[in-house]
Amino acid sequence: MSEKTEKTEPRLSVFKTYKLYVGGKFPRSESGRVYEVTDSKGNWLANAPRSSRKDARDAVVAARKAFGGWSGATAYNRGQVLYRVAEMLEGRREQFVREVAEAEGLSKAKASAVVDAAVDRWVWYAGWTDKIAQVVGGANPVAGPYFNLSSPEPTGVVAVLAPQDSSFLGLVSVLAPVIATGNTAVVVASAKAPLPALSLGEVLATSDVPGGVVNILSGGTGELGAPLAAHQDVNAIDLAGADAELAKELEIAAADNLKRVLRPQPVDYSAAPGIDRMTAFLETKTVWHPTGALGASGSSY
Repeated sequence: MSEKTEKTEPRLSVFKTYKLYVGGKFPRSESGRVYEVTDSKGNWLANAPRSSRKDARDAVVAARKAFGGWSGATAYNRGQVLYRVAEMLEGRREQFVREVAEAEGLSKAKASAVVDAAVDRWVWYAGWTDKIAQVVGGANPVAGPYFNLSSPEPTGVVAVLAPQDSSFLGLVSVLAPVIATGNTAVVVASAKAPLPALSLGEVLATSDVPGGVVNILSGGTGELGAPLAAHQDVNAIDLAGADAELAKELEIAAADNLKRVLRPQPVDYSAAPGIDRMTAFLETKTVWHPTGALGASGSSY
């Protein structure tokens, strides 16, 4: 007897629908627009949402709403949350290796190195959350019977234009220091390679990061950068992903409400980071407190 061969119907692929990440949710663009994302060889990868100015304003509202809780959390707790992001990324490593390889035209080995570096970067900044205050703050020697103490505080809502050519490691390198120090962020992903950034939103949503702390938009960098630079409720902007001409325009717009501006500069994102991107979005609060009248012995006690 011959066995009957059962015919299997060809299976249809389930294509991923990429969405924005705003306020802890995954909306489509308010405008309903999308644009094609291709790999380094011009092959279609996906349709990404093309965010509008309204999406940018909604993201700022979400970031402002989340700022009080996130900045008020203990530094140790923020470190735990950032470490959790690294844990979740490690679990989805293969997905990000594939997306980074497609986005940046890298071999699997090179994309693996990039993803590993990005995971390690989350861990590195997680370790700094409860240490940065000791490095940049402290007691100041003053003339007079006073304690003079300086301590860093987060700036507020930070708009981040992610690097264009480093879609994942560069993104993590500019985002992690912003939220590690208690700020909230509105991120404009790389225009030509937004998919790793949009997938990162899925990781953040399951990593104990409160909704609104990070908001990720995709679309035109100039189209979204302009309303964010001019927004009166955005306290700072990182122009890492802007070219020289766009950076100049956005810096002028940002001056209207005296935003902190981090200008674009050549950066090797594979190199070990310093603390510059953390201190760029910190304010220093100095407190004076009387020690009491000093007696002849030099002590007030």
